[in-house]
Amino acid sequence: MSASKKAPTTRTRVGKYELGRTLGEGSFAKVKFARNVETGACVAIKILDRDHVRRHKMVEQIKNEISLMKLVKHPNVIKIFEVMASKTKIYIVIEFVDGGELFDKIAKHGRLKEDEARTYFQQLINAVDYCHSRGVYHRDLKPENLLLDSDGVLKVSDFGLSAFSQNIREDGLLHTACGTPNYVAPEILTSKGYDGTASDIWSCGVILYVLMAGYLPFDEANLMALYRKILKAEFSCPPWFSRNAKKLICRILDPNPLTRITIPEILQDVWFKKGYKPPQFEQEDDVNLDDINAAFNDSNSVEHLITERKEKPVSMNAFELISRSQTFSLDNLFEKQTVGLVKRETSFASQCPPNEIISKIEEAAKPLGFNVHKQNYKMKLKGDKSGRKGQLSVATEVFEVAPSLHMVELRKTGGDTLEFHKFYKTFSSGLKDIVWKSEDGAEEPR
Repeated sequence: MSASKKAPTTRTRVGKYELGRTLGEGSFAKVKFARNVETGACVAIKILDRDHVRRHKMVEQIKNEISLMKLVKHPNVIKIFEVMASKTKIYIVIEFVDGGELFDKIAKHGRLKEDEARTYFQQLINAVDYCHSRGVYHRDLKPENLLLDSDGVLKVSDFGLSAFSQNIREDGLLHTACGTPNYVAPEILTSKGYDGTASDIWSCGVILYVLMAGYLPFDEANLMALYRKILKAEFSCPPWFSRNAKKLICRILDPNPLTRITIPEILQDVWFKKGYKPPQFEQEDDVNLDDINAAFNDSNSVEHLITERKEKPVSMNAFELISRSQTFSLDNLFEKQTVGLVKRETSFASQCPPNEIISKIEEAAKPLGFNVHKQNYKMKLKGDKSGRKGQLSVATEVFEVAPSLHMVELRKTGGDTLEFHKFYKTFSSGLKDIVWKSEDGAEEPR
């Protein structure tokens, strides 16, 4: 079999949605770009394997995640539209946000100007305040979980670690340790229970610090050393922080959750109030969760299940295919790479034969300590060292869009996003010989 995959000759339909490229994937789910064929609207669809979910006893956790997202209807929170199921998969249809992660702005600029950081922080507080009013605590707030739409509006995503008010015990506290170490509140580390409201506020403070400084307030290679700093709130603000910004951050990063600033107090803070715009939206009181229960019901009758079906596409040549897809955009094809700016996924064009592309990727990955597993036109790269969020793993795939033109996609499937950025910077330098140069000399990857 050829090492490259032809541009697809069929399209996959799920209900009224036509599936497109993969936006991301992890241990339990894959996220695909999709289009509503009735309205033309773009969405993202999270696809879960039913058997996988059952085997790992994650049904209740995932139902909880979806229910939380349906409860929260806010302009700064990712929307969930509907849930569907086939015999083998669960499909969660969510808002497609095309402006990338807030993390990418930090990776590109190092740090944001204070006014820009304040605008994003105001939107974050608006979202968190609304979530708390609905009894929802995020518990894993960090820049990677904050997306931007094409207008630069912040959207909170990834409720996989959220807690619902029903998870609170008789002492009024949450007891499940979770979150990303650098952003986690000190009270979570003590295992004595914590208030979800106060812990989310702490994480918002760390995010504000990162936006303005370009680096973390608490960052140690040794996990115990990191925990000690967090427990004592040992940090210092860089000199470019304004006096009022420092004052607010110190009140947020208070290691005592009982004296830590609250959201009503943040809303009255002098620094926070500058240029503040309250969110404008209509609250929906009635939330229908019937589709969630139906999707996870093992006794579903056939008529309630949808099917994946293949359909022949409209006839198009390779360059029409490229121009219709965001990943294969001609604008991106000739756009010069901004050094160091790589998201969780990236792609590049090559005019080399597929076997040469595969060999070059393997040649570039192995010296960096990556094990390579090949299967036809796909490769899995897995780091042999464990980073701050486990081993870094990358999926690659080669597509043939014309006899002399290939597209190579790379996606982070495990590990830390910042480590992926660092890996890619070195890795891409080993691919220069196979990357297609446009007429003006600009190169991919992008």
